[in-house]
Amino acid sequence: MTASTHPSPPAPDGVHYRACNLCEAICGLKITVQGGRVTDVRGDPDDPLSRGHICPKGTALPDLHADPDRLKTPMRRVGDRWEPMEWDAALDYVAAQLRAVREQHGADAVATFQGNPSVHNSGTLLSAGAFLKALGSRSRYTATSIDQLPHHFAGAEMFGHPLLLPIPDVDRTDFFLMMGANPLASNGSIMTAPGIRDRLKAIRARGGRVVLLDPRRTESAEYATDFHHIRPGTDALFLLALLNEVFASGLERTAHLGGVMTGLDSLKAAAAPFTPEAVEARTGVSAGVTRELARAFAGAPRAAAYGRIGLSIQEFGGLCQWLVNALNAVTGHLDTVGGAMFPAPAFDLLAGAKAGATHHGRHHTRVRGLPEFDGELPNVALAEEILTPGDGQIRALITVAGNPVLSVPDGAALDRALSGLDFMVSIDPYLNETTRHAHVILPPAFGLEVPHYDVIFHHFAVRNTARYSQPVFPIRPDQRFDYQIFDGLVQRLSGRALATPEQRLGAGLAHGRSGLTLDDLKASPHGVDLGPLQPCLPGRLLTATGELHLAPAPMLADLPRLRATLDQTPEPLVLIGRRQLRSNNSWMHNTPRLMRGPDRCTVQLNPADAQGLEHGQTILIRSRVGEITAPLEITDTVMPGVACLPHGFGHARSGTRLSTAAQHAGASLNDLTDPTRIDALTGNAAVNGTPITVHATEQVGESAAD
Repeated sequence: MTASTHPSPPAPDGVHYRACNLCEAICGLKITVQGGRVTDVRGDPDDPLSRGHICPKGTALPDLHADPDRLKTPMRRVGDRWEPMEWDAALDYVAAQLRAVREQHGADAVATFQGNPSVHNSGTLLSAGAFLKALGSRSRYTATSIDQLPHHFAGAEMFGHPLLLPIPDVDRTDFFLMMGANPLASNGSIMTAPGIRDRLKAIRARGGRVVLLDPRRTESAEYATDFHHIRPGTDALFLLALLNEVFASGLERTAHLGGVMTGLDSLKAAAAPFTPEAVEARTGVSAGVTRELARAFAGAPRAAAYGRIGLSIQEFGGLCQWLVNALNAVTGHLDTVGGAMFPAPAFDLLAGAKAGATHHGRHHTRVRGLPEFDGELPNVALAEEILTPGDGQIRALITVAGNPVLSVPDGAALDRALSGLDFMVSIDPYLNETTRHAHVILPPAFGLEVPHYDVIFHHFAVRNTARYSQPVFPIRPDQRFDYQIFDGLVQRLSGRALATPEQRLGAGLAHGRSGLTLDDLKASPHGVDLGPLQPCLPGRLLTATGELHLAPAPMLADLPRLRATLDQTPEPLVLIGRRQLRSNNSWMHNTPRLMRGPDRCTVQLNPADAQGLEHGQTILIRSRVGEITAPLEITDTVMPGVACLPHGFGHARSGTRLSTAAQHAGASLNDLTDPTRIDALTGNAAVNGTPITVHATEQVGESAAD
């Protein structure tokens, strides 16, 4: 059945309200439809969380819906061409192929990779788990170990659950300390804070401070009162120096956690060697600045420390996220108004969770012996587990809404690995750099076609709200929702049927504390305001002892590895990533309105590192695993010794169907990143801080001959 058999049904005329599910900000949208087409998209001023904010991605939702490159019916690869399939035939074929691999090589020979968009679609989020259970494989990989596993590791070790992540109460704080975060570009990440520009301006308007430390003076720095460059990968040293000064000056305030917190003396001992003077040469932050910030933060009545992607995607990500939480705790800024607090979502994934139930290291990858965390293996191991022969070798792969060829370290190696799989199926609406290797693509409906509730991001929101989004467009008869795809596969693999997402949502709300029902949310198109964050400890803790563990044993055991870096000579030039407002990892580059303007896939260098090179010229960038070329942007926004390149590009590979992205192909950051560089504590990829060299392109042939 071809796409032309069933033209897309029009949307009913009128005004539609829903949340944008393209990024973590979950902004409320007001969508006007006339003549069956979207004629206007703007922020919903009555949304209690986003309050009318909208970013360029939200305005592009109608473009995604109408994208001619989007797949809507199953496709099977036959040689170099793709042929359409009927849904039942496609599901029968996929299930049969997965069973065959499982029966011949064992369940773990079938791996799964779930990409970031999986958590932006409640249909996928509430249905994929049953599919994974039906597969019975321990070879589970997700985008989590690319950029956020350290948050979850710290949450589990300190508070008892991977989703117990303290969120800055930005609307009531007077001192906001940010590290490795650029919320003006990300709209907030593991901090659902739409309209962050206005929230930061409000802090300053009430006389507060916004302090940012980053290797690059980002867009967010424009709204900070204080900005300081810090060398990539040294954030844990700086955080320990802050704690050292807090303890040395007697500034700790822990009375409100005294009855529930353990490990204070161990934390003091751990911080003792890391004085501001001891770390300043390594971090690039002067001892005087460190002491002033520590004292001001500890002395502020309402303050919150927040560290995001730059802290997570380095070799000490787990220590960083632990120390951010510890700094908030010992200064009286954890679980307090204006500090770092725990949201209370209406649909609470922690409701009924068992204390001490999060596990680590129950099994390991076959080749490098990397441990699982909460059932997931580090994605840096995926390529080698496919390429290395022997018992347990991965021979089949299911990708769900992911593009790991562009997002996983050494994407070129994974690209090669995927081409040799016995079978691969992708549940994805695009023929992209990863799914081009699939034998079958099962494209789900998405965007304006799907009902949606943000199950995950209300757990990270700066205000407690709830909102259910009704679809704007009906789907065609030959389309399927993601949960229908999962249900079809589960029935064929196990004989069971899945509950619908609405049934799961209704049950989840019933177990929550808000008293809301799904009917209540359907009757409230702008969402429901449940109020600001509230103190909730100790009742929210899920550790086996019921205590907050300020100095978990795995973190303390990792400190010698960090301390050893004080005696190491920094690499002359290292690479970091760059987030951009009009991108969403790798999958917003096929939208023409978001790709307008000058080339955004440029490598930024400080003038000190660009001697002999010219602004705008194409240069060669080399790492241990590969090389790319990119236009040069010379700027003092990056500190000396640092190069900066956006992630998610690299669309020049053949065999894709991304017409706009191919015109703005750029180069892939992850053709340079090294899968052997990981955070040894958590297994997260260390994609920031990759050692590189840069050369004029005329040196390429000369170097290749050496």
